[in-house]
Amino acid sequence: MSKKYGLFPAIEPHHTGRLKVSTLHEIYYEVSGAPDGQPVVVCHGGPGGGTSPSMRRYFDPQKYRIILFDQRGCGRSTPHAELRENTTWQLIEDMEQLRSHLDIEKWLVFGGSWGSTLSLAYAQSFPARVTGLVLRGIFTLRQDEIDWFYQEGASWIFPEAWEKFIAPIPANERDDLLGAYAKRLTSENRREQLEAAKAWSVWEGSTVSLHPSMERMKSFATDHFALAFARIENHYFINKGFFEEDDHILKNADKLKGIPGIIIQGRYDVVTPMRTAWMLHKAWPESELVTIPDAGHAASEPGIISGLIAATEKFKK
Repeated sequence: MSKKYGLFPAIEPHHTGRLKVSTLHEIYYEVSGAPDGQPVVVCHGGPGGGTSPSMRRYFDPQKYRIILFDQRGCGRSTPHAELRENTTWQLIEDMEQLRSHLDIEKWLVFGGSWGSTLSLAYAQSFPARVTGLVLRGIFTLRQDEIDWFYQEGASWIFPEAWEKFIAPIPANERDDLLGAYAKRLTSENRREQLEAAKAWSVWEGSTVSLHPSMERMKSFATDHFALAFARIENHYFINKGFFEEDDHILKNADKLKGIPGIIIQGRYDVVTPMRTAWMLHKAWPESELVTIPDAGHAASEPGIISGLIAATEKFKK
C-alpha cells in the first residue's frame, strides 16, 4: 500500500428503520451514502458490539450505499442483551431478511473480528449474494482462538489487564474462565452481572490496539455496552459459535470459491492473532492478505483504516 488513506468525512444516514426478524427480536438498521450506489453491508464485532457512526466512514459516500445494522440483542436492537433466539445462523437469516427488505440483489460484505466470522459464515451460506469480502482481524471461533484470549496466551502479554479480568472469579474457578463468567453473566443478581460484564468488556478494550485508548476503555465499561457485549460474546463462545465443527469456517473455505476478498490484519493483533488470517488466506486462493506491520486489532488504528479504505476503493472500481 503506497497511498495512505484516512476516514471519509462523517455523514448521517438518509434512512433508518427497524426490522422484526422474529417474534422476540427487532433489529435496527440504517442506510447512508449514495441511494443508488454499490451496496455494502457492515457486520460489526463482538458479537454484541453494535454499530457506531464511524463505521460509515470506510466507504466513499458518493459511490457506496452503506448499510449498517445492530445484530440481535445489542446496539439499538431489542430486546437488549437478550440471549434467547440468538445464534450465528439466526444472524445470517437476519442479513438475508434485511437484504430482501432493502431490495438488494447482491452486496459487498465488510466485517472485522467477530464481524469477519459472521461475514464468512454468511458468504459460505449465500455465496451468490456476495460480490466480495473486506475483512479485518480474522476470527473463526475455534477453541484454540478462544483459549488464547480467555484462558492463557494474551494474559502473558497484558498481565496487568489480565489481573483485573480474573478478579471477579475465585481462584478455584479459574481453570474454566468462560464457564465461570457464564454463571455470573446469566445470574439473576444484577450487581454480579454488571461486575462481570464490565471486567469482561474492559479486558478486550484494554488489548485491542497497539497503543491503549482511555476513551475506548471508558466506553467499554459503560453499563449498556458492557452488558450486551459480555453476555452475548460469552453466550456465543460457550456454544462454540453454534458451529457443528470446531474449524467450520476453514473447513468450508471451498464455498468461497469465486468470491474475491481482501484481508486486513495487524501484525501485532493480540485479540485475533495473525495465524488465523494466514490459515484462511491459504485456504481461500481468491483472497489477498494485507499485513499492517505497526497495528493491533482495532479498526481505528491508522494502518488498519488505510488498509480497509484501500480495499473498499479497490472494490468500488
